[in-house]
Amino acid sequence: QVQLVESGGGLVQPGGSLRLSCVASGSIFSIADMGWYRQTPGKERELVATLASRGSTNYADSVKGRFTISRDDAKNTRYLQMNSLKPEDTAVYYCYANLKVYVASNYATYWGQGTQVTVSS
Repeated sequence: QVQLVESGGGLVQPGGSLRLSCVASGSIFSIADMGWYRQTPGKERELVATLASRGSTNYADSVKGRFTISRDDAKNTRYLQMNSLKPEDTAVYYCYANLKVYVASNYATYWGQGTQVTVSS
């Protein structure tokens, strides 16, 4: 059983910062990539940032230069440091991981429950 648990969301004023965390736990053999998507009501879930096992990163154009994804492999944890937050960053942020649970399994995508980020004065 694999679980992804996010934390760190909340209410912040425009220009402020938040750091999201996502911990993957359970039977995990390897993680191919792990990161964050976000979603607002009536819109599709969109990619925010990803971090592959080899270290490559990918960011949405709207967050480049403001958000940074990092990791602690020993803890199967990814962090999303969000600076210079804007009202349009308001969304539910979902952690995901593409991982395999044992050596012979295929990679599958797992999702966290989501954490609300609200940027408002």
